[in-house]
Amino acid sequence: MTFQSATILLPDPQTTRHLGKILGESLPAGSVVLLRGDLGAGKTTLVQGLGEGLGIKDTVLSPTFALINEYTEGRLPLYHFDLYRLQPKEVEGLYLDVYWEGIEVVPGIVAIEWAERLPYHPPNYLDIELSFREDFQRQAKLRLVGELDFDLSRMFAKRSLSKQITINCQLNDE
Repeated sequence: MTFQSATILLPDPQTTRHLGKILGESLPAGSVVLLRGDLGAGKTTLVQGLGEGLGIKDTVLSPTFALINEYTEGRLPLYHFDLYRLQPKEVEGLYLDVYWEGIEVVPGIVAIEWAERLPYHPPNYLDIELSFREDFQRQAKLRLVGELDFDLSRMFAKRSLSKQITINCQLNDE
């Protein structure tokens, strides 16, 4: 199992959304993005950027009460889950593995907010922890887990998050 990780400063919501857009343009079909972080840390904003990067025209909204929103009109489908209101036992009954296995649904990007409520994880995923910093900025810690056909360093080499900032990013193989 290999790991790659990066930490990125996100000075504003637009940069958070742009990070999501870059991921949406870059991630292959079958990718799972597990999002963790405090309320208001930018999870939904990042998923909105994912949708933009996938070419989804519909407004991407948090599925807090619906549990899942499916967007099928982009480069790849986006399956957006929000587990905020659920306990791990309740999450177990959703059979989320159907989405990341791509057997009963078209393989796409699976984005799961409040992933800390998952009682089990897929074998391969991108873990993103969004957090607030003392200087009122946010940061994203990205960590690839498993054998994803994706390289963080190549993605960041090709694209810039903002012309105003440099990507404060360290890539590590763990």
